[in-house]
Amino acid sequence: MPLRVEPGNPVYANTFRDALAAADRPLAGMWVCSGSPLIAELCAGSGLDWLLIDAEHSPNGLESILAQLQAVNGYPVQVLVRPPVNDTVLIKQYLDLGVQNLLIPMVNSVQEAEAAVAATRYPPHGVRGVGSALARASRWNRVPDYLTRASETVSVTVQIESTAAVEAVEDILAVDGVDGIFLGPSDLAASMGVLGHQEHPKVRAAVEHCLAAAKAAGKPAGVNAFNPDTARSYLAAGAAFVLVGADVAILARGSEALAAAFTKASDGETPASY
Repeated sequence: MPLRVEPGNPVYANTFRDALAAADRPLAGMWVCSGSPLIAELCAGSGLDWLLIDAEHSPNGLESILAQLQAVNGYPVQVLVRPPVNDTVLIKQYLDLGVQNLLIPMVNSVQEAEAAVAATRYPPHGVRGVGSALARASRWNRVPDYLTRASETVSVTVQIESTAAVEAVEDILAVDGVDGIFLGPSDLAASMGVLGHQEHPKVRAAVEHCLAAAKAAGKPAGVNAFNPDTARSYLAAGAAFVLVGADVAILARGSEALAAAFTKASDGETPASY
């Protein structure tokens, strides 16, 4: 039975793990990197299946993550949050804020995957610090049996984005508590010596290898793919979820298109985009 909150017994939100298990198609999502609750809410109402609030490469701290969680609450969208590092203290803080779905970056080994999972579990099953009376996650101890059932409210997805992680992917997938993996082609390309070339054949092959490993393990795998053709190719190869854009990238490219259409550079050339 799902956890419920008193009074009125509203159902505690399902996790990304639950959404993936129930889906009859791959889930499409986008990055939310601006740090703005308004933009997060705007994206939450887009019709996409999921959002990734990023704190690894974006200006997000605890306060802005909390504000964005509050802004998107009530919209029919799953929300994952990526911390800047696989750190026990940060993960504890994110969970206490009410983050249910974690995307842990740069997980390169079984030991690192086990540490990520342990950070989300209370003793004796892990090392998460106990502060439920102070935490939004438990609705300040309004969720019955939260301490004994907290793991039901959390999903853990780990990022495979290095050659070491690709080599260990089968073992990482076997870690109890790892609900899925997410492939990061940009860092994977850098790790493989082809920085900036996410479409390189050996990067594509490594991603497809990991997708096949996840399928064999019975766990979902996702991938970052802004190129629509690449995204469709990875979906055909078995990706269960995909990120197809980012708020800041959409704004950057859209504003550049406006500039290209309505302004000219001093030499008469249309300003370049990238």
